[in-house]
Amino acid sequence: MKKVIMVFALVLISALCFAGNQQTKASKDSTNSGQVVVMDKNMFINDVFDYQNTPDWKYKGKLPAIIDLYADWCGPCRMVAPIMKELAKEYKDKITIYKVNVDKEKELAALFQATSIPLFVFIPMEGEPQLFKGAADKATYKKAIDEFLLKNK
Repeated sequence: MKKVIMVFALVLISALCFAGNQQTKASKDSTNSGQVVVMDKNMFINDVFDYQNTPDWKYKGKLPAIIDLYADWCGPCRMVAPIMKELAKEYKDKITIYKVNVDKEKELAALFQATSIPLFVFIPMEGEPQLFKGAADKATYKKAIDEFLLKNK
């Protein structure tokens, strides 16, 4: 009986490890695939801005980006999440949309002084990022993307 339990546990652990690796790979591969990308501190430092080595903002991304700072318990954050998914598909290959859970990534939340959520960081290719506080409708986000990130008037 102990052998059966041990084999079952090993199979379960292997399956979980494989699933975790596939999810991590999917997150890395989905940067421009029309999906919202879950971001952690390491991804932020590698793909957006290395605040540990320089105080001056220098965006490292290949496309303009939006970072959605949210929490699972936040009602307005949950209301905006489907809009961000739609925008990620609609603006595929034009912008990247990331999401950062402020409860899990406290250092990133502090970096943007996220005292209230949802908080959106709009990052153009050139220039400083702009913060947008609170939930809004899809048209408002589209206008910000078109006029600020993509410079379409």
